Amino acid sequence: MVNKIRTTHVGSLPRTPELLEANNQRANGTIDDEKFFEILENSVNEVVKRQVDLGVDIVNEGEYGHITSGAVDYGAWWNYSFSRLGGLTMTDEDRWAAQEVVRSAPGNIRLTSFSDRRDRALFSEAYNDPDSGIFAGRAKVGNPKFTGEVTYIGQKEVETDIRLLRNAMDAAGAKEGFVAALSPGSAARLKDEYYYDDTALVNACADAMSQEYKAITDAGFTVQLDAPDLAEAWDQINPEPSVADFQDWLKIRIDAINSALKGLPREQTRLHICWGSWHGPHVTDVPFEDIIDVILEANVGGYSFEASSPRHGHEWRVWSDGRLPEGRVIYPGMVSHSTNAVEHPRLVADRIIRFAEQVGPENVIASTDCGLGGRLNHQIAWAKLQSLVEGAEIATKELF
Repeated sequence: MVNKIRTTHVGSLPRTPELLEANNQRANGTIDDEKFFEILENSVNEVVKRQVDLGVDIVNEGEYGHITSGAVDYGAWWNYSFSRLGGLTMTDEDRWAAQEVVRSAPGNIRLTSFSDRRDRALFSEAYNDPDSGIFAGRAKVGNPKFTGEVTYIGQKEVETDIRLLRNAMDAAGAKEGFVAALSPGSAARLKDEYYYDDTALVNACADAMSQEYKAITDAGFTVQLDAPDLAEAWDQINPEPSVADFQDWLKIRIDAINSALKGLPREQTRLHICWGSWHGPHVTDVPFEDIIDVILEANVGGYSFEASSPRHGHEWRVWSDGRLPEGRVIYPGMVSHSTNAVEHPRLVADRIIRFAEQVGPENVIASTDCGLGGRLNHQIAWAKLQSLVEGAEIATKELF
């Protein structure tokens, strides 16, 4: 029986300077595998122990095995898949710098470049101001494109993620763990020069990534599917589509998720939806109300989503009409990745209680809006997690 508000987070946690340097050395070929994995293992042990010491209930390995190069680990949640999917050819094209302009038509949604977002056009001066903070800390990296059949080649890497997390949890005394993995729709956002068909590409990514999902759940962990494409992509469609067209586009991705998770224990799956990690205005974000019913068609055990950002903190109301299917839980973000202000525990508790009043306290697991690694100074990120735990303790006393 649930008798407390449990806590977790979305996945990415701040890397240590030692791990960041080791990542860079590995990318440059200046560190051997034995030394690198020694640093990686020590770092995972530390980050899991720190979560346990704070009181986080459902921990992970900080996504430390989702390796990328650069002084900041921004983007690793997505870039890690480049070494786990076959059928890719690397380019030197940075997704933010790309200038390709693609236009959609009614009934035919196509994603344009990141630099052609509608939010970016409305606030072009702010986006081009290096002091605005919108792109603070972002590392420029090349991106691949699909040039062959999509396959899964990351067996060794996901096994390493699992082993490191299991060993660290056993050492720290943690009971519950999760591993984040890219959703089929997010994996399919690279340029396609093989399938030339959106549905075919998404389904191919689902078939490939299903192997990663199964490896995680077979190990006894919860798999979190990172699917910002389900909300964030709205801003990357020019001109703005109809809600009906966008919902149809989403259904392709939800069907792919359900296909990839078929046969896996539903209680060991959760889906993360967000409107993007960049610190921009977000005035062109799609309202949660317009997509929630399609998202709830995903056959997962729980739904993780932004709930405290300045643009989406009001959307707790979407749960007020009994929408949550029976046997599911929600993971609302109670602290935000988009502001340096550390939320007061009382505010966190109030937010938790508000959601508990909508869906029942037994169905609420307090989380973060998005990953905290690479988006906030490490001191601020850990302070937010501490406030999350303290706020959940206050809410527990008042709700149970």
